Amino acid sequence: MARCMVERLMRQMHLSGAVRGRPRRTTIPADPGAGRPQDLVDRNFTVPAPNRLWVVDLTYVRTWSGFVYVAFVTDAFSRRIVGWHASWSLRTDLVLYALEQAIWERNRQGVDLDGLIHHSDRGVQYLSIRYTERLAEDDIVASVGSRGDSYDNALAESIIGLYKTELVRNRAPWRGLDDLELATLEWVDWYNHRRLFHELGRIPPAEYEANHYRQHESHHPVPTHTTEPA
Repeated sequence: MARCMVERLMRQMHLSGAVRGRPRRTTIPADPGAGRPQDLVDRNFTVPAPNRLWVVDLTYVRTWSGFVYVAFVTDAFSRRIVGWHASWSLRTDLVLYALEQAIWERNRQGVDLDGLIHHSDRGVQYLSIRYTERLAEDDIVASVGSRGDSYDNALAESIIGLYKTELVRNRAPWRGLDDLELATLEWVDWYNHRRLFHELGRIPPAEYEANHYRQHESHHPVPTHTTEPA
């Protein structure tokens, strides 16, 4: 269908596309004098299989009860959200719980995470001792983008943009953590299993991964369709 026809039909039905706003940075920069991992991604988010590259980021949501912070872990291959967590606090636990969920989700599928690259910005939460030690426990390799450059973590910020546009702004105002957490759980399930991505051939992330595993099922397990836990 031609684009002009879509535009005409949308006007007739009083429909308009969601407009993504400018994100506000929420990570606290780590001490520039402290050592940090190298940038192993160099803005190339294309990988040949799942669990080769995870990108992570966090955002804030204004509620009647105060700011709620939400962290996401996304697999760059399929753009599937494999872990997330919402909290009142910006402490390390916020991102650590999201990471734990991602590791649990992939381990549940029998996936070996040895050598997986974990890419983040320079936020102090991602460079904390507790967080980096947890990565090392599963032989996950840390990668960090350069200072003050959003393009170095563009894929993760793109997922945050979709979240803010498709859920947060669309259903505001929010009362507090509980209703946002439930809505985020529902959105992540929809995003992973029903949202269509042009870059994936107009199919959802979970289906894109399943197709990959079917083509390589002699080497990888085929994940089951499940709803991610909160």
